[in-house]
Amino acid sequence: MQRTVSHLADGREIIYFDGPGAPLRTASDGRPLTPTITTSELRHDPILDEWVVMASHRQGRTHLPPVDQCPLCPSRDGADTEIPEKSYDVVVFENRFPSLSGEAGRCEVVCFTDDHDASFAALDQAQARLVIDAWADRTATLGERPEVEQVFCFENRGQEIGVTLDHPHGQIYAYPYLPPRTAQMLSSAQRHHAATGRNLFADVLAAERDEGVRVVAESEHWTAFVPRAARWPAEVHLYPHRRRLADLTELTDAERDDLAASYLHLLRTFDGLYEQPMPYIAAWHQAPRAGRELWYLHLQLFSIKRAADKLKYLAGSESALGAFITDVLPEDVAVRLRDVAP
Repeated sequence: MQRTVSHLADGREIIYFDGPGAPLRTASDGRPLTPTITTSELRHDPILDEWVVMASHRQGRTHLPPVDQCPLCPSRDGADTEIPEKSYDVVVFENRFPSLSGEAGRCEVVCFTDDHDASFAALDQAQARLVIDAWADRTATLGERPEVEQVFCFENRGQEIGVTLDHPHGQIYAYPYLPPRTAQMLSSAQRHHAATGRNLFADVLAAERDEGVRVVAESEHWTAFVPRAARWPAEVHLYPHRRRLADLTELTDAERDDLAASYLHLLRTFDGLYEQPMPYIAAWHQAPRAGRELWYLHLQLFSIKRAADKLKYLAGSESALGAFITDVLPEDVAVRLRDVAP
């Protein structure tokens, strides 16, 4: 992998991740940008004992621009974008409209390809592996910052999910606090270890592999399954099954290669469920700074689509109380996903 660090006109960092033989990245950002003024603020909710991020500057962020004004496409004559180069493999840069900034953390954008009309599922295995390498690189770098408690790599795909840019991309958030879902999982893992001496995630993975009915796919290093208590109408978790890992930085070359193939297979299976592009959230649950010894790296891939023409909305029970009610059985979803697997 070839890694090149540069800066945009307003001082934000941009990192190019290229395969062998790629040209040197020397283009400069000629836009008349001034440094972005952000208003990220953390406020504590004492009733739920959770932090909430206030980021009012994001109201003016770019929203579904036409293709010829996409800020994630390469720059071209007469159209300078966030990426000064005229082509790229994978690129990561600081978000101009970050939810987290300064002492409140950091947000980065990850462009998976320079092809505006592509998707992650359409990448070849080498390109997918390059994205995985970029995730691991940024996880290592951001995780070294003393204020960061957890590094979160994720992708929102589809306007139904709420994306504001159609170009295939994901994001990385470096949280200066422990997010609520992570704190809840870590607490469960601590209680389980205290009671049994074992790893909670490993026990869940072993149970799913032993039962088998909800397993969707299995490779040399990875197992994908629909969780027994899935909250979403289409939800799959992907775990490395040969050994426990804390985060993406611990993956070997063989595990990364296998992950690229397994993840592409899983995304293409999701697209086959309704024979149309599936809106989804892909979330990498990586170890927080405290609790690495109890954590287990895994991907949560899920969609709000419950039928070809219907979405699951979080209404009273889910939104107000966090009490999920699902209309489909996980075992049925697993069968359907196995049936449509490419």
